[in-house]
Amino acid sequence: MLLRAIRVIRHQVRDFKLLAGTGTPSLTETIELTKLAFELNYDGVVVLPPYYFRKATDDGLFQWFSELIENAVPPGKYLLGYHIPPVTGIGFSLDLLERLKAKYPTQFAGIKDSSHDEAFASAVGQRFGSGLLVFNGTDSYFHHALNHHAQGAITAPANLISNNLREIWDLFQQGKDPSAVQARVTEQRHFLEQFSPIAPILKGLLHKIHGLPHWAVRPPLESMDAKVLEDAAEKFFKIG
Repeated sequence: MLLRAIRVIRHQVRDFKLLAGTGTPSLTETIELTKLAFELNYDGVVVLPPYYFRKATDDGLFQWFSELIENAVPPGKYLLGYHIPPVTGIGFSLDLLERLKAKYPTQFAGIKDSSHDEAFASAVGQRFGSGLLVFNGTDSYFHHALNHHAQGAITAPANLISNNLREIWDLFQQGKDPSAVQARVTEQRHFLEQFSPIAPILKGLLHKIHGLPHWAVRPPLESMDAKVLEDAAEKFFKIG
């Protein structure tokens, strides 16, 4: 239902690209969700590695993604690996990325890097340059990632701080130094991380700051206490 409903954005925002998160521990379910996304004309999918078996080898992960791509990602469409080992307990090694990119140079477009690991961002840039599409998922080192060939960002805090992230991007593209804006973004990100998991504070602040409905979270997450949210909103205003 959500995959179908979100398509209305295409009619409201010109050149809007749609990505669907279709990764599950089940290869069969991931294939079916990925097929559905492309049947609904999504541009790409973002897929977690199968995180149930956290000691899976690169060979096993390569086979898993190969079957997914060959069965569900048609020519002209794209898959991004979702690299977030702090959550999944398993990620993409540089060698695995190279194997997937070599075998599927178009369909395996790149990764969303939410590793929170600056060294990994540097290593990916050094290994692949701009040949691998990398979207940074950690606002606090967006500028660092751009310096190592990242080509954008996909982050949850962007719901609140997209203006600052865009300013970093624009300054970087102009050859100017975005360090001052990056420092503000880093402070904002670190503030939000005090409330990890981050979804309740994001939904609460979107309501407080932008007047959006105060969307509920689902178990096992819990909604924020009203007083805590009020204090958080006041502090966040001062940072931003």
